[in-house]
Amino acid sequence: MVFVLLSICCSVIVSILLKLAKRYEINIPQAVVWNYPVAAFFTFIIYRPDVAGLYIATAPVTVYLLLGILLPFLFVILGLSVRYTGIVRTDLAQRLSLFIPLLTAFVFFKEQVSMIKLAGIIMGFIAIVCTIPWQKGTRKSEKLASWIYPLMVFAGMGVIDVLFKQIAVYRGLPYTTSLFIVLLLAFIISVITLVLFIITGKAKFNWVNLVSGLILGFFNFGNILFYLKAHRALPENPSLVFSAMNIGVIVAGAIVGVFLFKERLSIVNKIGIVIAVISILVISLAG
Repeated sequence: MVFVLLSICCSVIVSILLKLAKRYEINIPQAVVWNYPVAAFFTFIIYRPDVAGLYIATAPVTVYLLLGILLPFLFVILGLSVRYTGIVRTDLAQRLSLFIPLLTAFVFFKEQVSMIKLAGIIMGFIAIVCTIPWQKGTRKSEKLASWIYPLMVFAGMGVIDVLFKQIAVYRGLPYTTSLFIVLLLAFIISVITLVLFIITGKAKFNWVNLVSGLILGFFNFGNILFYLKAHRALPENPSLVFSAMNIGVIVAGAIVGVFLFKERLSIVNKIGIVIAVISILVISLAG
């Protein structure tokens, strides 16, 4: 369980760094760009991906490209969600996105869903509704941002999870090799976008964004590394890793958000967090 704890810490630290971005005038889109070469570098060093063994004709290239585009885009949305709605609600939306793959499997792949699992999914959606700060902000734009970004995180991370599950079943390459390819594509696509913005005068290069991105990438990779190690250390208990990781991030995020950043939660918001934890436990038992 040490690896689960380390993965939780890395995940929450990423949220903290995104929360501090505005205070230190860090441009989140630029920081996200430089996070990917770090994550790709450590993936290459630790897992030694066999890119030469990639067979294009059968490889899920379309899925790789979609992930290469969606990952940096959703990372930016994640940063905006942390800025406008806080760590608590953003981490909750990110963790509850696990219900998207479950629904996809049920609707599109006709997998059987037990009543217990269905109850967990319904509880998860109730938790999302309860934790949205419907009344936050005085301006219309602030009210819109307070719920639209967490919902985008919820939907976007769910789609990304579905796509990662697609490359997980590809037997042509190990999962870590596919992960390296996706991270590399995410960097190439995001850096090309950044260069175009700089050339057109819509952005300006700043060293603080690069350094911040390198730090962000270190903890982003740590989250991935320790989560994979946790599953390898407890191969007979995947549901334990699954529930401990998701509940741990929600609880740790709530503690950090409320006590460190003084984020305000209504009674309904707190009830939503409790429902979210219960829904994850229910899904774990059903799994």
